[in-house]
Amino acid sequence: MNWLIAGALIWALGWYVNVRLAALPKSRVTSLLVPVIFGVTLIIIWECVVRGLQIQQVLLPAPSVIAARFASSTSILWQDWVQTVLKGMMSGYVIGCLAAFLTALAVDRFDFLKRGLLPVGNFAAALPIIGMAPILVMWFGFDWQSKAAVVVVMIFFPILVNTVQGLAASDAMQRDLMRTYAAGYWKTLFKLRLPMALPFIFNGLKIATTLALIGAIVAEFFGSPIRGMGFRISTSVGQLALDLVWAEIVVAAITGALFYGAVALLERKWTFWHPSQRS
Repeated sequence: MNWLIAGALIWALGWYVNVRLAALPKSRVTSLLVPVIFGVTLIIIWECVVRGLQIQQVLLPAPSVIAARFASSTSILWQDWVQTVLKGMMSGYVIGCLAAFLTALAVDRFDFLKRGLLPVGNFAAALPIIGMAPILVMWFGFDWQSKAAVVVVMIFFPILVNTVQGLAASDAMQRDLMRTYAAGYWKTLFKLRLPMALPFIFNGLKIATTLALIGAIVAEFFGSPIRGMGFRISTSVGQLALDLVWAEIVVAAITGALFYGAVALLERKWTFWHPSQRS
């Protein structure tokens, strides 16, 4: 009961501090402190609830137990991260982005592709990854190549649709102005239409960051070498090692947040002129 009381007090304190911080003028410090305090408060409440209600570790391990397992399994977590993220996710992300961008240029150039490919793309984007992953694993083998193929399938059409939409963002008056300067298709593309499309492209890239990580992890459930985040999660669940499962989830969450943040920083640097980036 003491743990539950402590959790309630910490929740009340965190609520009070965040309310006071939110009332201050907005700044970088307050924008950073509010989510940090909120997240730390949730973790402490989680610890108090698990210990206060004496929840079994096989059902919900406490954050302290997860942290201890994280510290003692860094070598395993690193091997899994390299296999899943560096080999499977990143290779598929790069290939999928390049393929989607080049296809978007072709769709923009040839109208029959826009009429024929995009409806097929909407259909393919609706295919469940849980059904496509085993097929791709059988086609490309059990190593990282099949995971990269799953990532390509997951991110290709979101990036394609956003890029095509972005290439159509410039209005007729802007394109007519480029024609008065005797600019052809390619010069108009690089000087006007691609810069105008950058916010749309980055929107697709940010969506793809989370899809790529999910696809790489899910694909490992259907066949993998004896390493990988998805492999470790599936085998650890069977062994009731839920602390290791949560440690892998923490690694995946940190990786996804950092990857998304890196793309967002690139977006801020390259689209500083866009209204969405103005403070």
